[in-house]
Amino acid sequence: MKLTLYTRPTCSDCQQAKKYLKEESIPYTEIDLSNQPDKEGELRTVTGTGIVPAFVFSKQLFFGIKVKRDVYIGFERNEAAVRKLSQKIKSG
Repeated sequence: MKLTLYTRPTCSDCQQAKKYLKEESIPYTEIDLSNQPDKEGELRTVTGTGIVPAFVFSKQLFFGIKVKRDVYIGFERNEAAVRKLSQKIKSG
């Protein structure tokens, strides 16, 4: 399972999410939309919105042919689910 986190530097919820991931040593790929504005369309395609932080947990199925995604918008309101899935990444 992999985690991609879409953020913006002015988002306090994004900063809180990154702090949690760093403290727990959870590997993730950050897409800072202020530095990568071309990824805005990707964010909207995957999540259906432009709101950050957006947590995209992805897992390849069937020998890499299909990708299953769990998407959560916002850290504070989805903290329990994000913690649960991120711990799965940490444990391997």
